[in-house]
Amino acid sequence: MSYRLRTDRLRAVARQKGDISGYAIAQRTGLAESTISRLLRGRTQPGAKALMRFCDAYDTDADELMESVA
Repeated sequence: MSYRLRTDRLRAVARQKGDISGYAIAQRTGLAESTISRLLRGRTQPGAKALMRFCDAYDTDADELMESVA
């Protein structure tokens, strides 16, 4: 089974913290802005470390940010 990032949920939890741009998400998580851009456009999927950075930065869990795909 494969999983993918729910970019809509990431954007929503980021917005709740005031992060409305990829740059703001990058600043809060410590990830490169180019990585955030690729993730938000669906060009790549986060590794475990990046996913945990999102979870820590936005007080959420991986189940909320990821969905399974067939």
